[in-house]
Amino acid sequence: MERFEQLQQLIHNNQIGTLKMKLAEMNVVDIAAFMEVLDPERRLLVFRVLPKDLSADVFSYLPAEAQEHIVDAISDKEVSQVVDGLFLDDTVDFLEEVPANIVKKVLRNVDGETRGRIRQFLNYPKDSAGSLMTVEFIELHDRLTVRGAMDHIRKAGEELETLNTIYTIDNTHHLIGALRLFDLIKNSEDKRLADLRTAAPLSVRTGEDREEVARIFHRYDLSELPVVDGEGRLVGLITVDDIMDVIQQENTEDMEKMAAIVPSEKEYLKTSPLEMFRKRIVWLMV
Repeated sequence: MERFEQLQQLIHNNQIGTLKMKLAEMNVVDIAAFMEVLDPERRLLVFRVLPKDLSADVFSYLPAEAQEHIVDAISDKEVSQVVDGLFLDDTVDFLEEVPANIVKKVLRNVDGETRGRIRQFLNYPKDSAGSLMTVEFIELHDRLTVRGAMDHIRKAGEELETLNTIYTIDNTHHLIGALRLFDLIKNSEDKRLADLRTAAPLSVRTGEDREEVARIFHRYDLSELPVVDGEGRLVGLITVDDIMDVIQQENTEDMEKMAAIVPSEKEYLKTSPLEMFRKRIVWLMV
């Protein structure tokens, strides 16, 4: 792309101030795409040039190999800043793909509570609903009023991955209902959530296979799906962007099987012809 060439020219000319200004005007997805075409040294330079409010978002869109190189190269303080800006599910997705030394570097640079939550997620099977879910969503007891609910949402707002739906729980943390943010806005502040919520929505268990979760998203045209444990207690939420990653991975596997290619960690369209040949040569010889 012509824009990428202009950015590379700025790097070559050491025009770091102008580079930082241009990056700040770009979408985080485009910045990640630009960083993918750079060599590791320049990629690290660009990452460090990024404004702090963008760096974590850009990091979440990078492939695991690029994420690993960045975390390995940056300081402990920088690691802490990146992880603080990531949603928990994005952190877990990254840690599932990198070597143990990178995992240790991340874990030693987060607070105790976050470390415990990350370890809990890493214990879920990789292909399960539990490994896909986020815990950054709104869950409220249905005895709260609209006023109490809105106060809670305002306090937690910046930490939330989604605000499409508010889920209600009982005294034992069981999922018992759901309502929309719009339902709170249009009702009086003294109204109780118990009077506004619908019945318990569709949910999946933490151990549910991710392919089945993807089928449920497709079948019911969902944007998010709550996750419960074996006792029906609400523990997390899967959003549509997470499930799109699963669908992409499954499509890659299907295309490789049709082409008689040994399964790869890379997306099909990002795999070079030489790599495809090496992975297919055994089948061709047979």
